[in-house]
Amino acid sequence: MNTIEEQVLDCFPSGSYALSALLRLVDIVESDQVPTAAVECRIQPRLLINPDFVNRHANTPERLLMLVMHELHHVLLGHTTLFKTVTNTDNFVFDCVINAVISRMFPQDEHLSFLTDFYSDKAFPECLLRPPARWNGNIVKALPRAICDLPGKYHGEVAEVYRSLYSETGITYQEIHDILPRLLDDDAVTLAPLLGGHDKDGTNKGDLDNRSPVLFDIVRSIVEEWPQPPDPIRGRSLADIIESETISMRSLPSNRQILRGILMKVADKNGYGRIRQCGDSSMVTPTPIPVFDRRSTVLRALGADPLFYTGSITHRRRIPLGDRVHVYVDVSGSMDGIKDIIYGALMDCREWLHPTVHLFSTAISDVSHQEICKGIVKSTFGTDVVCIAEHMKANKVRRACIITDGWVGEPVGSHHETMSRAKLGVAYAGHNSNTTDLSGVANHVATLNL
Repeated sequence: MNTIEEQVLDCFPSGSYALSALLRLVDIVESDQVPTAAVECRIQPRLLINPDFVNRHANTPERLLMLVMHELHHVLLGHTTLFKTVTNTDNFVFDCVINAVISRMFPQDEHLSFLTDFYSDKAFPECLLRPPARWNGNIVKALPRAICDLPGKYHGEVAEVYRSLYSETGITYQEIHDILPRLLDDDAVTLAPLLGGHDKDGTNKGDLDNRSPVLFDIVRSIVEEWPQPPDPIRGRSLADIIESETISMRSLPSNRQILRGILMKVADKNGYGRIRQCGDSSMVTPTPIPVFDRRSTVLRALGADPLFYTGSITHRRRIPLGDRVHVYVDVSGSMDGIKDIIYGALMDCREWLHPTVHLFSTAISDVSHQEICKGIVKSTFGTDVVCIAEHMKANKVRRACIITDGWVGEPVGSHHETMSRAKLGVAYAGHNSNTTDLSGVANHVATLNL
């Protein structure tokens, strides 16, 4: 074990954060090829750390922990997948949110000193990358000097962004994007030093779950064990921004059969056709017994006595009354390019579906069958199984089918209990589906053709 490996090992509390799994997977290497740190997401991943940077700025276990956590957050969140193209401003905004997140996780001075010493509060926009002085982990009492010196027309907006970053209100990526371009151009942002790898070979290269799915899963398990702030900052995965788009459906007969098959299993029905149950049904029939109906009323008005009246009888028969299956459709960013196929399969099996289809990312957005036909998609672009479990519990869902690529997170605790009590099917879609997260709660599994 080299020196930098020992330092990283020492900076993590013993037995915490799934560190042993990370160290088995990732080589920790001293390198002067990166200015601070970066993760190479390749077949054999490597965590590159610049020893000179560590000696100057991260020379305590608490500071080194903040550096490693910052880099792992980039890996986990896959920030370049949130926007079609990534600019210097995007990278700056990502670091703003990550630094605020890890600061609220570890608000102790020995941890925060890594950010407060590295970034100056007298330079704008660099001051947005560090917590405020005399910060209690929740309330901003004093603004950085650089924000106080801004012109009046900008001061209020930037101050609100900064207070939101480091307070319980939180702020999204988009809200920071809305203010920065009005203050400085993309090149000016490069003056602010950034942590981690932001080049094409570093952490921020997108599609991590496809390039290194094992690394993605390990890092996610580590961050899931990190202590969470009491009021998590909004914007970690655009959770508070639901955006709409419209797609065109594509129908494949094979998917119709696959999806119908798993829906039938969830509904506990055998054979083909609509879901049916025994129930009361009314049948119209002629009767000599006088009843009030429109036809007899008109005949009587014309002076004629009707021989028969229009009546109805109720009888028991098998009718399409069965419980429809609640379908949760993954519309996160990783599902781009296959949503049209999924929508086509849904409409081919609409008679089996609950009248409302539940689109999920980090939040649930309900849409009707008509909106599915129109190709309407509502998404925050992130993914979180928690929103499914909470929706199922709140609406007492007993039969459900999840259509996803599987990268949703493993349900734990009460969420696992809620999903286990339901009859649950999972239809996997995606070229690199993860079948692990939902394996503990799925009763039936199928794979859609793409």
